Amino acid sequence: MSVQATDDRTDYEDPRITRSRALIMAAAARVFLERGYPGTSVDDIAAAAGVSKRTVYNVFDDKEQLFRAIIGDALDTAERFSAELAVTTVEATDAAAALTSLARELAASVLGGRVVPLRRLLIGEAARFPEFAVEYYERAPGRVMAAVAVALRSFDERGQLRIDDPELAAEHFAFLAIGASLDRALFLVETDAASADAAVERAERGAAVFLRAYAR
Repeated sequence: MSVQATDDRTDYEDPRITRSRALIMAAAARVFLERGYPGTSVDDIAAAAGVSKRTVYNVFDDKEQLFRAIIGDALDTAERFSAELAVTTVEATDAAAALTSLARELAASVLGGRVVPLRRLLIGEAARFPEFAVEYYERAPGRVMAAVAVALRSFDERGQLRIDDPELAAEHFAFLAIGASLDRALFLVETDAASADAAVERAERGAAVFLRAYAR
């Protein structure tokens, strides 16, 4: 019977490598989102991070491994955001207040942060990395839709709304709240504060339409 030795040092990473990794990943995220996968080189990433190309290869094997690390990190962030919104909605007792608040949050996220650039990147690279597109849907919008369906079922059981098909109703809610704004954001690269305000207002009106359509 053989015993494999365990080296506690395997869990240790040189702080210099940790710092380099953080710089490289932050820079890579910016460059990949701006230029896409084919338009980005390791030289571009090294320059944006302010490190040598050798340093990049000391931390990551190649561009693909770095891209996978960036997308994985972005998916984790999207999942956490979606989970927080989902929990808040499921635990709410006031249907109108909860759904209006959710609509506003979703609209703000459409034109804020890296949600739209990330979606553009995943759509553009879906043929090269199909697993990422599927995983993003399941862990981000898919999680929100599932949670909204659960919340709608709860609102129906408490007599606040009339929901015969929670999954279909969740789709109606999502498209009324952010469908048009998401389309605009995906195809119109330049956005401003006025566009963001308009998206939030559109979301509030969409939530109001949904609440009237599904009222008891």
